[in-house]
Amino acid sequence: MKSLKYLIYCSLIAILIASCSKGLDPIVAVAPGEDVSAPQLVITYPVEGKPFVSPDAVATITIKLTATDDIELNTVVLNLDGNDIATLSSFKDYRRAVINYDYANMTDGNHVLIVTVFDKTGKTTSQTVNFSKITAPAYTPMDGEVLYFSLDGFYLDLISGNQLTVNGNPGFTTGKVNDAYAGAADAYLQYPTSGILGDEFSLSLWYKINATPQRAGIFAIAPDGGTGTDEERKFGLRFFRENSGANQNLGLNLGIGTTDVWLNPFITVPPDENWMHIAISISTTYATVYVNGTIVKESEIAGKIDWTGCSSISIASGEPNFTIWEHFSDLSLYDEIHIFKKAITAEEVQTLYSVKKK
Repeated sequence: MKSLKYLIYCSLIAILIASCSKGLDPIVAVAPGEDVSAPQLVITYPVEGKPFVSPDAVATITIKLTATDDIELNTVVLNLDGNDIATLSSFKDYRRAVINYDYANMTDGNHVLIVTVFDKTGKTTSQTVNFSKITAPAYTPMDGEVLYFSLDGFYLDLISGNQLTVNGNPGFTTGKVNDAYAGAADAYLQYPTSGILGDEFSLSLWYKINATPQRAGIFAIAPDGGTGTDEERKFGLRFFRENSGANQNLGLNLGIGTTDVWLNPFITVPPDENWMHIAISISTTYATVYVNGTIVKESEIAGKIDWTGCSSISIASGEPNFTIWEHFSDLSLYDEIHIFKKAITAEEVQTLYSVKKK
């Protein structure tokens, strides 16, 4: 047995020697090199000049940043309003740290965040973010209302307290009521549909058209991974605009499982500087569209909306699930978005239209 073990050992040694003789390079330690550059830093949240909004007076904010160095990071220091709140020195990757730090004592008011990154040779990089904390105003939902986005400089649903997901770099501007969402190229908002979809559906919003680009998605709840093909349009809902000469056609399409229904266009308007109020009310048998409180289009439908495969809402674009016919991001303005799990009445439309009506 000892002879067999010795033979195996010798064979392994011989194989290693042969490998080396065939030109296979041995493992050689390489010095890390000289630390030439200061660390790099990107802070992704909070955002300069934008508020952090929470339904809680004292809330938890997640500070998000990425720090990198050409050789090795040493520490990352977070300073809020003149006080160090964290010194971080343990990183999975010694050259790149992706940090999400939860700070649990954010109060209302203006704040200054300073992040400083140190490398192993003492080089530093700092960045400053000025932002504010706002407690979301109290809101009492209307009957059947499941989501309300006031878009007053923040992306919060004032019913649940949950945030919209922001894609790209949209902004805010003067709105119909306080601030409004200002669309941008390759930008749109998303929100999950869990718990908010039923046999009936309604949408209300203030809208100011920007006719560039010539067509865009406005609001979509479409099957995941789709583009808007004939088969996919049997499910969900799509609200969009398309050019018609110097005007814009606004249209609606919805799927009832066996087929889809078109209300297109439900209105044709010039892209002027006027805000318009749009309300869409869909029961299990009827679809009605109101503009500025007046019915502009209505149609019987042969069944309720079929939401199969529709897990998210897209606002200000058809992306990612309704991109057929170039229904991409919308550069228009959006304000006061209300979503209902029921068909709203003409009286309720008037209530929504009367808010800040001009």
